[in-house]
Amino acid sequence: MGGGAGVVDGEVVAAVDLADSGVAVASRAAVREEDSDMARMTLETFATRVVEAIGPRLVTLLLYGSAARGAEPSAMNTLLLVDRVDADLFARLGAPVSDWVSATHPPPLIFTDEEWRDSADAFPIEHEDIREAHRILAGRNPWASISVRREDVRRQLEHELMGKLVHLRQAYLADWNRPKRLAEIVRGTRAGFLTMLRAVLRLAGRTPPADSAGLVRDAGALIGFAPDGLTEPAAYLDAVTRTAEYVNRLERNPT
Repeated sequence: MGGGAGVVDGEVVAAVDLADSGVAVASRAAVREEDSDMARMTLETFATRVVEAIGPRLVTLLLYGSAARGAEPSAMNTLLLVDRVDADLFARLGAPVSDWVSATHPPPLIFTDEEWRDSADAFPIEHEDIREAHRILAGRNPWASISVRREDVRRQLEHELMGKLVHLRQAYLADWNRPKRLAEIVRGTRAGFLTMLRAVLRLAGRTPPADSAGLVRDAGALIGFAPDGLTEPAAYLDAVTRTAEYVNRLERNPT
């Protein structure tokens, strides 16, 4: 009887082990499925979840950048305008934004509605760049009654370009004999430079092409740098230098 109980106990233990093993496998599969769902999280799903999370506190949620232009997106950039920013907002947005970031997308930029309206003079380039290429996912048009002054754009451009040029020269000086590092610097700063080139073309009364190749071609023709080989560090530095000089000339010759 004792032996029989031992066998029975052994069978029970084995069955429990198998059950535990099955539960563990099922659990891992569920986690993988959940991770896969997050990795496939669509823009529409994200927008729906943000609206559900914060309800009437949402003013605008929009997509901007290369994805909104229809070009090959480097990132799904979003902008969220709300009534106010507080602990309650972060708590409500925690789950949808966490899943969005898990899907390898950057978290939204967040402004209050008032901050957004008051920032047109502080961030005129960003205002114009987002206005030019965006898709509203929820809420209202965020540019009603907002105007961007040409002089504010020129002033920010001058500041951003000179700052970029000084830092590039510093980085080139430190890494001139390290070609791979220089190439990384170019790749890491190129997107910001393209944003500045779009602003320069708009200042000149021209419509920036949506694709980066067309943008560099048109900006190069206007400013006077060679559009080919801009991934090469010396050519890239020359383009940034000439662009900064062009914008500085605009101050002296505003027409």
